[in-house]
Amino acid sequence: MSTDRRSRVLALWCPDWPAVAAAAAAEIPASSPVAVVSANRVVACSATARAEGVRRGGRRRESQARCPELYVARADPDRDARLFEPVASAVDEVVPGIEVLRPGLLLLSARGAARYFGSEEAAAEQLVDTVAAVGVECQVGIADEVSTAVVAARHGAIVPRGSGAQFLAPLPVAELSAEPSLAAPERVDLVDLLVRLGLRTVGDFGALSPVDVASRFGTDAVLAHRSARGEPERPPSARVLPPDLEVEYRCDPPIDRVDAAAFAGRALAERLHVTLSAAAVACTRLLVQATTANGEHLSRTWRCAEPLTPEGTADRVRWQLDGWLTGRSENKPTAGIVLLRLEPVEVVSAGALQLGLWGGVGDEDERARRALVRVQGLLGGDAVQVGVLSGGRGPGERVTMLPWGDEPVPDADPSAPWPGRLPSPSPSALMPTRPEIAVTDESGVAVQVTERGMFDRVPGRVDWGSRSWVLHGWAGPWAADERWWDLGATSTARQVARAQVLLEDTRALLVLHDGGRWFVEGIYE
Repeated sequence: MSTDRRSRVLALWCPDWPAVAAAAAAEIPASSPVAVVSANRVVACSATARAEGVRRGGRRRESQARCPELYVARADPDRDARLFEPVASAVDEVVPGIEVLRPGLLLLSARGAARYFGSEEAAAEQLVDTVAAVGVECQVGIADEVSTAVVAARHGAIVPRGSGAQFLAPLPVAELSAEPSLAAPERVDLVDLLVRLGLRTVGDFGALSPVDVASRFGTDAVLAHRSARGEPERPPSARVLPPDLEVEYRCDPPIDRVDAAAFAGRALAERLHVTLSAAAVACTRLLVQATTANGEHLSRTWRCAEPLTPEGTADRVRWQLDGWLTGRSENKPTAGIVLLRLEPVEVVSAGALQLGLWGGVGDEDERARRALVRVQGLLGGDAVQVGVLSGGRGPGERVTMLPWGDEPVPDADPSAPWPGRLPSPSPSALMPTRPEIAVTDESGVAVQVTERGMFDRVPGRVDWGSRSWVLHGWAGPWAADERWWDLGATSTARQVARAQVLLEDTRALLVLHDGGRWFVEGIYE
């Protein structure tokens, strides 16, 4: 196929979308400095925050020190997808047939838009105005290939036909990993290696021989090399789809709540995965459709760089349903959903998806996951929770409990120093009510912890309710000055200390000293 006849791709990119969505959700001006954090690291920030020195990858405390007015929000893919739906709907009204790569980035065919509006430049201007009418800023890029169009959108450029390689050549090689929805997770490591090898620009990497790249690096590097050379990428699938791959779910009664829709969508994603596995294929482009009780038909296509796993399918279905049911789009349904339908639009061989030893993608894990999803469907979303390692000083603070299926984002960074943190091992059982006890020396005088974080006398006994034990040993204390910077009238600052004490019956307790009193925080069994 000649270059002139190749279909062109238009990418529409909303800069800093997680930060834009966080500001919209908090109802604060878009011009405010905003940072979105995950595990106490900045993953996205607004242009205003960057002007104050906030950077992606920076620590939360450092960012707040650089910009005291910074509004900090937790990363929330559901929020990002829900608030992006009005943008996607507005673009789809103007040019039907969009494909969402992720919240904040979508693709469409430039050919139809250019024909309708007269030129690619006119189409780009019209789409920017359309998105601006929704209250969002965006940039448009047009090129021959998807990855080039996405890079062009970041620069607000329209790349002439056949000039993709020339456009990319002077750009930093980091542009190849700037969009995670188009690259494998190891792309960041590849870019780091290329820089250390002296390949600073995309053109330097593209100048390498394809044979050398294929023999030295992995599959994703070959795809990145093709992108750098402006060579044709994955086209629309010419593979004939096996019959009866689509799955649907009839909702009785109609679904009008996001949690109920998410459970139905997750079960439907499981059924789709089973159907695809039986046909030995995996989905790379998914059409999500819904029909309401009033006969409204909603649909959206999600394009993926890699074959979808059951978890990836469930995430996209949940995001889309959340956007339809609670979004701010003018096309918000006027009645509950009575029919959900998932249809694979593009598939690849199942060999592109890593299979477990006994077939399926982690077959045993899949069975366990389906059981948990079933319990969630019966008891509610918060009924099944899993622990995620978090940051903190006490054992209870180091676990963030999240509903099964949510993104495992801890409340605090577990890799931070956390002075005064309890050393390993952690107690085998935690006491949620923290019963009060008395810790005394051998003569019965209460033991306290000094301002220097030391016992004022040697612990000798523990009295817990009507029982009393002689101590056979102890370790600590580990003192922690928590929220020392909070000096207001409603200050929550406090000085606490933890210690491990060994009872005469060989059991050990984790005890907490707080406000001159002792409490049992955990038990070592």
